[in-house]
Amino acid sequence: MLDQKKVDIIKSTVPVLEQYGEKITTRFYQLMFGNHPELLNIFNHANQKQGKQQRALASAVYAAAMYIDNLEVILPVVKQIAHKHRSLGIKPEHYPIVGEHLLLAIKDVLGDAATDEIMDAWAEAYGVIADAFISVEAGMYDEAAHQRGGWEGFRPFIVDRKVKESDVITSFYLKPEDKKEIASFQPGQYISIKLEIEGERFTHIRQYSLSDAPGKDYYRISVKQETGTANPDGKVSNYLHESVNEGDRLNISAPAGDFILDLDKKSPVVLLSGGVGLTPILSMLKTVADVQPERDVTFIHAAQNSSVHALRDEVDEISANDKVKAFVFYDSPNEDDRINKKFDVEGYVTKEWLKENTAINDADFYFCGPQPFMKAINRSLTELGVDEAKIHYEFFGPKGNLLENQERPLSEVQ
Repeated sequence: MLDQKKVDIIKSTVPVLEQYGEKITTRFYQLMFGNHPELLNIFNHANQKQGKQQRALASAVYAAAMYIDNLEVILPVVKQIAHKHRSLGIKPEHYPIVGEHLLLAIKDVLGDAATDEIMDAWAEAYGVIADAFISVEAGMYDEAAHQRGGWEGFRPFIVDRKVKESDVITSFYLKPEDKKEIASFQPGQYISIKLEIEGERFTHIRQYSLSDAPGKDYYRISVKQETGTANPDGKVSNYLHESVNEGDRLNISAPAGDFILDLDKKSPVVLLSGGVGLTPILSMLKTVADVQPERDVTFIHAAQNSSVHALRDEVDEISANDKVKAFVFYDSPNEDDRINKKFDVEGYVTKEWLKENTAINDADFYFCGPQPFMKAINRSLTELGVDEAKIHYEFFGPKGNLLENQERPLSEVQ
């Protein structure tokens, strides 16, 4: 543990990190990848190009500095990041490399303001923070490898089926190449896929939510094809849609993630999804309908129109249960949608609609989708007085901030 003097020094840097944090982390990645380009085989290139990873790391460093004398407070955030690290294959030997270049970046950005005393305190503080991550991740690696059907690292799977679900979303059914048992998972979790794309210098790893219920002899992911050369996510999604076919091999990690449906509760649950955010939410819906058929469930999906609305038949089948209420929102319905009444509400999910149609005072809310959708849902639930402990959500990629023009709470930091 740090002595009080070093704790005070670290805490004194919090305002500086708030002001310069993203500049420091941007410089950090420049330095680290310049000296260790092999790490680009692990890190998400798209998140780097879009600046998401830099912002996420800046938030994590800021939180660590603020709570350096009580890291237990940020343990949930540590666990959340550790899930991603385990699924990517980040190991203890990577932490000294990260620490070295983070300290170099701090010194580089702050210049003379980064005194020897500050740098010494941060070097020791980083060791404490790194040890916390390594300890948590060690348990996750052990569990992934030794659970029933589990494995270490990446395991080859075969694309058993490839199914087009909408104009933009395709499902891939993955079975293990060795035909042995696979690990179960909790609804809401994801897997990592490691791809070697012809012509690319480095491998690409992407994390995709599992879109079916656990207990099958396969994993299913449902991937949105991201179009446009300006979108760096398109490189991997286009490869999966256009170049990966039934019978092909994909290397994947064991399921991970802490955005999971609490099946110990029996209270009402409201599941909200926007676009491809449907994938973890559908897994939750299918699971609760299967193992808790008496639990009251409200399922809400928002999309532009039916052409991009995936997996509707599966939801319709489940909503035949009188305990499940399902609603479809289209903000840009086409003529066929109107004629055949393919949606329930035109427009967006509003605070007023949620108040009138969901158990605001009793339910737990789980939601996933594009960031504007998530910001709107989070704002509505907060304004309706829903307890923060009953609000659960998942970002695709590094965690962003759902609160606009407000100080970021600890729960938002990743």
